[in-house]
Amino acid sequence: MPVVPATTAPPGAIGTPTASPGAPDPPTAAPDVLHTPAGGAFTLIFTTIPALLRLTCGLAAAAVALSVRTPPVDTALLLPAVGVLTAWSVLYALRAFRAGVCAPLVVGDVALTTAACLAMPALVAPEVLPGEASWIAVLASTTVINAQATAPPRWSIPAGLLVVAAYAIGAQAAGDPVEARAHAATLLVQTGIMTLITTVMRRRIAAADRGFVNHQRLARESRVAQATREAERQQNRDLHDTVLATLTMVGLGAVAGSSGPLRERCADDLRTLDALVETRSADRGGRLDDRLRQVRARLPELPVTLELAACDVPAPVADALAESAYAALSNVARHAPGASATLRLARVGRIVVIEVVDDGPGFDPAAVPPHRYGLRESVRGRTAGVGGRAEVHSSPGAGTRIRLEWSDVH
Repeated sequence: MPVVPATTAPPGAIGTPTASPGAPDPPTAAPDVLHTPAGGAFTLIFTTIPALLRLTCGLAAAAVALSVRTPPVDTALLLPAVGVLTAWSVLYALRAFRAGVCAPLVVGDVALTTAACLAMPALVAPEVLPGEASWIAVLASTTVINAQATAPPRWSIPAGLLVVAAYAIGAQAAGDPVEARAHAATLLVQTGIMTLITTVMRRRIAAADRGFVNHQRLARESRVAQATREAERQQNRDLHDTVLATLTMVGLGAVAGSSGPLRERCADDLRTLDALVETRSADRGGRLDDRLRQVRARLPELPVTLELAACDVPAPVADALAESAYAALSNVARHAPGASATLRLARVGRIVVIEVVDDGPGFDPAAVPPHRYGLRESVRGRTAGVGGRAEVHSSPGAGTRIRLEWSDVH
């Protein structure tokens, strides 16, 4: 009996073995449909069908049994037997529909059917016994089919053989050895075919569920790895845009040593690094225009004209777009000394647009080496991380325009 992985089982459920390696398979296990969808579908199907089969056949058998009561049928035994079997059919269906097929249902079904088969001489008129068409024959067939569909083979096969033996003994006692042999053979075939079908299905379903579980595991590992990489990239962007950017500007001579703006910039970098240790965006709100004014204040040495419309976006988006704009302005201060810049913010419908435009010497974006980090990660990567996009338009002698877009429709 194959084991379906990653399953849980309510007490008394039937359909799939437990996942304890090396332990005997009890007749109580069912897959957790939230974790193993194929096993859940199997359990649903092989709970609904047996319940309907037991209910419809039980009611039909009751009507047929009461319609033919010629001797040697014992009416005093037939009436309570039919009443018990009919009540059992209803109880079986209700319990199966509500909570699945449990071990007591299988045991009770087999026990009642076995008793009815053994009492066949007093329950079935001789004229309706031949041809495997009596109500007892229908009852026995329904029981062996349901047992194979709802219990593991190590339990269902002995149950089927017990019903076969009881039917053969009952029919023989009723004086019809031909019927005893004929329908006993039919019951054996039904037991074998249903066992084969359910065993093959369980194996295929177990393989499908193992594949599903493995896919879920790989997808989860991929998401964790992606989140880890993004956190590392975010940290690199923050370091690039603060300490490394300041050191580069000092090294290039863009900022005079021991100047007031340099001290202010270093102090701002320290505040930024301190903020990275805490929650990045928990208490900073989502007013993007306010965030961009803060960005402007972090670059006092760069002449920047602000054209900012009021704009509310989610706090993580405000963080990402503001820091991308800061990286773009830092590039102006670093690579175009003496240039002035304009920082614009507008909202067109559901699209937020930020533009950083400078009148510096410009450059050829296609000629930027792949290892250069600023535009690739600090601008494009950070914006893409919140579902936005960045465009860079520049050419030698024509200045540079960086356009950031983000839409709240995703």
